[in-house]
Amino acid sequence: MRRKGTDDYVPGHGDARYDVEHYDLVLDYKVAGNRLSGVATLRCRALEEVSKVDLDLHGLSVARVQVDGSNVKYTHRFDTLTVTLEETLSAGADVEITVKYAGAPQQIRSRKLGEAGWEELEDGVLVAAQPHGSPSWFPCNDRPDNKATYEIALTAPKGYHVAVAGELVDRSAKGSSVTWTYRQDAPMATYLATVQIGRYEVIEQEGAPVPVRVVAPVDRPREGFEAAFGMQPQMLGFYAELFGDYPFASYTAVITDDDLEIPLESQGLSTFGRNFMRDDWDCIRLVAHELSHQWWGNSVTLTAWRDIWLHEGFACYSEWLWSERIGLMTVGERAEVHHERVRTDEGPDLLLADPGSELMFDDRVYKRGGAAAARAAARDR
Repeated sequence: MRRKGTDDYVPGHGDARYDVEHYDLVLDYKVAGNRLSGVATLRCRALEEVSKVDLDLHGLSVARVQVDGSNVKYTHRFDTLTVTLEETLSAGADVEITVKYAGAPQQIRSRKLGEAGWEELEDGVLVAAQPHGSPSWFPCNDRPDNKATYEIALTAPKGYHVAVAGELVDRSAKGSSVTWTYRQDAPMATYLATVQIGRYEVIEQEGAPVPVRVVAPVDRPREGFEAAFGMQPQMLGFYAELFGDYPFASYTAVITDDDLEIPLESQGLSTFGRNFMRDDWDCIRLVAHELSHQWWGNSVTLTAWRDIWLHEGFACYSEWLWSERIGLMTVGERAEVHHERVRTDEGPDLLLADPGSELMFDDRVYKRGGAAAARAAARDR
């Protein structure tokens, strides 16, 4: 029987008996054939007395589990990897768990939540894990309230660029492969960890208080690219004036060589499809939306998924602030337009602060949340 987990919105995920403090992931990926092998070392701390811990891992085979360097018993059923500790831990005790695993990673499909996780592209990979996709590529304690630091070393074939949520600290070639090592020193929720692999080039953008770059296909449309992404440094500086210093060491926008239905934020990194390189407000607003998530969602993060409106509402409000800044519609005008659309919407009603897992990404959560943020800001002026 599958365990309940820690959050009703994402059933079966997370173990509240312990926290992971650091993930060390050593990964090898073969693009041809979609083959991932890895060794994950988790530094954990017990929050209560515990003799077994549960990790989340989907669709990948476990070869070995060690606790503090010694092989231990484990079971892997219903996407739950249960590890038997050598001795019972008391609250506050530390333990190191190492998992060797491999397989063909794939998205996790949920009737209510849709698809999330490791996605094989035409010639590469993207990972969009919100809210339940992280176990598709590494064993984790998949709770948004358990942030940890990360070091991720991923080996991929030459000719591909590997982008990860973190700072690149080493890149070394050996034979036909390249190992990219990234470090994330700012504590990060599991769903905000990401890997992007493709035949990309890096475009550095000047004028922001931290390094800003775009990782994009070489054959991108130049005019559409500049119109949609050219103002990112100015956006970042603008939001830093309003919300406080940018919370991470750098910001990267990855544009995949495939079209995507929606973009998605990760920590210090956002992912877009090539169909978002257009000179229109819908593209520009989404670039602003994802960038603002670095404050609203990634630095300040919910502890329960029912509070998703705090991420998406403030990101929508941030879109409207940028609209006003560049001389388009004001915040009040944008709020009025969306208030009218929400008012006349005939869909099932929802409670903004607890919309249910099936409606957590409903557009009304975004726009009603944005209107609430705009009203609160206007009241404070």
